[in-house]
Amino acid sequence: MKIIFVCSPFQGKQENIEKAKKYCRMLVDMGCIPIAPHVYFSQFMDDCNPEDRRKALEMNKKLLEFCDELWIFGDEITEGMREEIEHFRKIRGEDKIKKYKKI
Repeated sequence: MKIIFVCSPFQGKQENIEKAKKYCRMLVDMGCIPIAPHVYFSQFMDDCNPEDRRKALEMNKKLLEFCDELWIFGDEITEGMREEIEHFRKIRGEDKIKKYKKI
């Protein structure tokens, strides 16, 4: 089973969490293991708090090290997503990054 990092907008918005859950379900249905830290971390961290946001991005980068691929979802690339993509590109390469606009 491939481990897939779900890279999608969050920005503290519940609607983005709901979209990320759908992306995760799609990946499970495809036989993959989704990693979507913004779904999990939002339960106990505040994205509007700069220190929490910094810690979350740091933890995301650590989780990326365990992932086989990074899949980008949505029409927008946020600053946080950009950081995740760049980090993943450095550790796994461009060919392990997939782009999905809509499901």
